[in-house]
Amino acid sequence: MNTTTDIRRDGDFRPNWRTLALTGGVIALVGLFAIAFPFVSGLSLAYALGALLVVSGIVHGVHAFSAGSWAGSFWQLALAIVGVVAGVFVLANPALGLVSLTLLIVAYLLVDGAAELWMSIRMAGRSGRGWIAASGAISVLLAVFLWAGFPADATWVVGLFVGVSLLATGLSMVFVAMAGRAIDEDVTPSATEPRGA
Repeated sequence: MNTTTDIRRDGDFRPNWRTLALTGGVIALVGLFAIAFPFVSGLSLAYALGALLVVSGIVHGVHAFSAGSWAGSFWQLALAIVGVVAGVFVLANPALGLVSLTLLIVAYLLVDGAAELWMSIRMAGRSGRGWIAASGAISVLLAVFLWAGFPADATWVVGLFVGVSLLATGLSMVFVAMAGRAIDEDVTPSATEPRGA
């Protein structure tokens, strides 16, 4: 029985620690950019949301004409109109769109935080568990603070809080990857040691 293989099957990050570290580093850099330019980051998120809504509306509109029944076409057309109108509204006035986006960010931070806290519970006894739990707790706290200041601070807090959350998530991924690398080096046999030993 190969215990190393068994450990790696159950959520251990050692086999992919390089990919995890690289991904975490990129996420942390994006987070730093968002922290340095919170209003620009917030506007970028608003523009991205507006564009996604418009694209979603167009897709629903195209699907409305291919739906088999009148009822299906009606609902697809209604979704198309709502998506395009909402997207154009956000694109035309992204600062006001940030107010709506703030509510979505609060929801995102709560879900992200809960997911990371749940992951840390499932990582019982594994290295890096504390970093994942800390990242989850930070996301939940940011959601609470953002809700407390809503809507006055929505124009700049969205970018800042998302940046802090991304930075915390990225750093936690890097730390977990480095812990996995250290364990992997301890488990890997040296060149002079026979593999069957």
